[in-house]
Amino acid sequence: MRLPNPLRALPLLAATSLLAGCNLVVLNPAGDVAAQQGQMVVISTLLMLLIIVPVIILILLFAWRYRQGSRHAETDYAPDWDHSTKLELVIWAAPLVIIIALGALTWIGTHKLDPYRPLDRIASGKPVPEGIKPLEVEVVSLDWKWLFILPEQGIATVNELAAPVDRPIRFRLTSSSTMNAFYVPDLAGMIYTMPGMQTELNAVINRPGVFNGMSSHYSGTGFSGMTFKFHGLSEQDFARWVARAKAEGKPLTRDAYRDLARPSERHPVERFASVDPNLYQRVLNLCVEDGQRCMHETMASDALRGRARANEALFAKAQSQSICTPGMPVALADN
Repeated sequence: MRLPNPLRALPLLAATSLLAGCNLVVLNPAGDVAAQQGQMVVISTLLMLLIIVPVIILILLFAWRYRQGSRHAETDYAPDWDHSTKLELVIWAAPLVIIIALGALTWIGTHKLDPYRPLDRIASGKPVPEGIKPLEVEVVSLDWKWLFILPEQGIATVNELAAPVDRPIRFRLTSSSTMNAFYVPDLAGMIYTMPGMQTELNAVINRPGVFNGMSSHYSGTGFSGMTFKFHGLSEQDFARWVARAKAEGKPLTRDAYRDLARPSERHPVERFASVDPNLYQRVLNLCVEDGQRCMHETMASDALRGRARANEALFAKAQSQSICTPGMPVALADN
């Protein structure tokens, strides 16, 4: 039974409606770093399609050409055929060239878009203006919210961040407890946050707007609500945003941070007018609580203790070999 004409269009309409829900922000982002990453995705896809499309066409062509009853199935039958130099060259040369191209693209892109590398441009054909200072942002992933500290401005926010358009941004990121991943698709690629460790991300936003930020790494029950808004603003609007935080917020002390660090789901936007200047370093070194020894201090004392033991062992070895001179212990201790 043939379907009426309107009903025949239903599958096409259903497919179109599904595609309408696709978000192509990765291929059309608002930041230069993300745009370069999107270009790499497009180029890589096109290079791979150079193999995929011909293979699909040849599969369909061979299935049709050598179908049962076709004259080619009988006339082209060659049971003793075992080698073709031309065919071997095509089969191996084309993929090899594509693999070399993909490898070169990956190697160049990996170094050029290294998240730790300071930006050398703010957009295509626009180098970073001389004398401009990146906006410093310290990021702490909490359960299940994002804390942003702007040390230069002396403010902090929860689940909201803003930055001036066309100004480089340097993120320093860590986590309070659980490993997580910071991701603003319009800004740059994903970067992990880990307790007791610091990662970095350099990026820039090139047009005004409100963009979605999220956690792209599962971290527990509140993961789905661990989102925030990233605002691209003009310099004047950014100054007003900072002034609003200073006017509406409260101080972010270590006590306030400890309250904030308690797990909460879908935490509302919160602003802090001032920040303990050592808070981020204490979070990074796992010593926010009173009486805790900071991790960098522990590592430094362990290094000194290890050096002293090495010197003692070296001195003992020299004594056992009876090669010591009156000045040897001092020299060994200095080493």
